Amino acid sequence: MHVGLEAQKLSSDIRDATDFVRSRTDLVPEVALILGSGLGPLANEIEDPVVIPYTEIPGITPSTAPGHAGELYVGTLQGRTVVAMKGRIHPYDGQPAARLAFPVRVMHELGASSLVVSNACGGLVPEWSAGDLMLQTDFINYTGDNPLTGPNLDERGPRFPVMYDCYDAAYQELARAAAREQGIDLREGVYLAISGPSYSTRAEGRMYQAWGAHAIGMSTVHEVIVARHEGMRVLGLSCVTDMALPDGDGHATGDEVIEVAERSGERFRRLVRALLPDLR
Repeated sequence: MHVGLEAQKLSSDIRDATDFVRSRTDLVPEVALILGSGLGPLANEIEDPVVIPYTEIPGITPSTAPGHAGELYVGTLQGRTVVAMKGRIHPYDGQPAARLAFPVRVMHELGASSLVVSNACGGLVPEWSAGDLMLQTDFINYTGDNPLTGPNLDERGPRFPVMYDCYDAAYQELARAAAREQGIDLREGVYLAISGPSYSTRAEGRMYQAWGAHAIGMSTVHEVIVARHEGMRVLGLSCVTDMALPDGDGHATGDEVIEVAERSGERFRRLVRALLPDLR
């Protein structure tokens, strides 16, 4: 499709998807949540949720990743009205980056001004351990795609959005404080995204470490770029589900990644619950 026509269709799909969700609920969300691999159970704590499968929402592509239910939840959590993605679309699903991050535009259009984005990732710091939680302080987009490629949606954001402040500094302070109050050891670092679905080689891992990355995954960066383009405030949290050390003995499998994320889920959910009331 011609890029100009695709931009027009994207705008049309945002309206159609928003209208569809609004036809199912009158709630206006304040905070958007993206729940990554193994972290979806937080959606089950949302009170009186309206649950909509991605397959019913115009323009949203179902996820193919294990552990991603592919459902949109709208309801209340910790006294805040939220819209939550239980699972996401990844670069390896074969869609352009603009489509991967499309749900973020819909959640903003529904009313959410803040985004909490989470993921499972591989740790690149030898002193860390599988099961650690990490506060994302910056990112490296090594996927080879950008969701803002093509004609700019001028009504939604600037042509050249600055990413220096992609993660909100005040939200990061709130996360640190909440982690201390909850007795959670919160790592901090730079998240690097690749397209996947294959994991990185040892040589690539050494390169990522040299670049200053602390963790590696296959998601998140496109969603953050679009959220900032929309003017949303963003907090990024990761669960280090395996140690992707280039000189280690081996790499975890996909099933092992989900297992560790699920084991770490209680601490992740506790941290997000403690944060939500203060994300304004």
